[in-house]
Amino acid sequence: MTIGSEAEGSDMAALYGGTRAGATGRQEEATMSEAAVREAFRIQAFYCARMDAPIYARLCEVIADRLGRDGEVARRVLDWPGEPTRDALPLRLIGGLHALVLDRADAALAAVFAGAVTEPEAIAAVLAATLEHHAGRLLPYLDGPPQTNEPGRAAALMVGLIAVARRAGLRLETLEIGASAGLNLLIDRYGVDLGGVVFGPAAPALTLRPDWRGAAPEPVALDIVATRGCDVAPLDARDPAQARRLESYVWPEAPERLARLRTAIAMLRAHGVALDRADAADWIEARLAEPQAAGVTRVLLHSVVWQYLPEATADRVRAAMAATGARVTRDRPLAWVMMEPDRAAGRQLVRVRLWPDDRGWETVASAHAHAAWIAPGAPPEQEPGIALPDGAVIRAG
Repeated sequence: MTIGSEAEGSDMAALYGGTRAGATGRQEEATMSEAAVREAFRIQAFYCARMDAPIYARLCEVIADRLGRDGEVARRVLDWPGEPTRDALPLRLIGGLHALVLDRADAALAAVFAGAVTEPEAIAAVLAATLEHHAGRLLPYLDGPPQTNEPGRAAALMVGLIAVARRAGLRLETLEIGASAGLNLLIDRYGVDLGGVVFGPAAPALTLRPDWRGAAPEPVALDIVATRGCDVAPLDARDPAQARRLESYVWPEAPERLARLRTAIAMLRAHGVALDRADAADWIEARLAEPQAAGVTRVLLHSVVWQYLPEATADRVRAAMAATGARVTRDRPLAWVMMEPDRAAGRQLVRVRLWPDDRGWETVASAHAHAAWIAPGAPPEQEPGIALPDGAVIRAG
């Protein structure tokens, strides 16, 4: 069964530039938008396959090839006005689908998410029924970016903080933008085991143990004295409904992620975090203007956030960091630690920058998107990847 016509070819030039004979005005825009959306689901399928998520890879391929225009959800997806890969459109839709599964609202869809249904025709039939019957629940998931507040990413960010601590030799104060529900503001309370070298408190409620693909790091004194964060639309994980939304963005192939998320939420409920509702640029400008204690490195921190920032906001963050970096001293340094996508290769890069004595950006590790594995050091320059439209390429920092 199909839910509509097969997608047109995926040639990038055809999707994102030029004109097609006979297509004009709104018709051409709609056609190009639909083709771009279908390609975005194929790109997401590539990422899912790279991250050992065959259920989601299969689902994305079916949506790319067989999603028709019947129903409000399908039309809104196919007529997406923005750049669908940068907007994480596939993860918005699939997050809504997973929420239905978690709430036991659709038994047929649950079979797809369990990997029991694998034939594209059968998956297409289930999706057609789900989109029709659950439009009211799915549409809100398209309204905002996925809130993948993955606690495992704290392990990748920790690699960056270790590099900062080793260079500056001081205590750390972290400022996280795009903090979602604030689960990675608990980075000072998590245990982090990197190749057998453990950082963090003596008896943590949660220890992160990524597959460490390299030599174990040398131990270093790491003292995080404060963690603060902001998000333009933070989730309150104390609210069961918002906690469920966080759970919906966990992929079904990784049940350990769901257990880890629930433990982190319990920790947040027990300890609380300093999380503000604020624009990233407004907030970081204000924080950088505050007095800084001697002997403390102030660190801007973020993970998989840059793609969601408006360009004007990103420019202001860059400018604020550059201006502050130009005047800091060795007893009050400034650092920037990020985990952001290398989209073409389907991996994340952990990069670090430190002022004064700025040496530019240093890549200290590559990682799985949810930090299931971390490889220290810069990755090989040339690795097979996937072609991306220009609008989906992110240049963070």
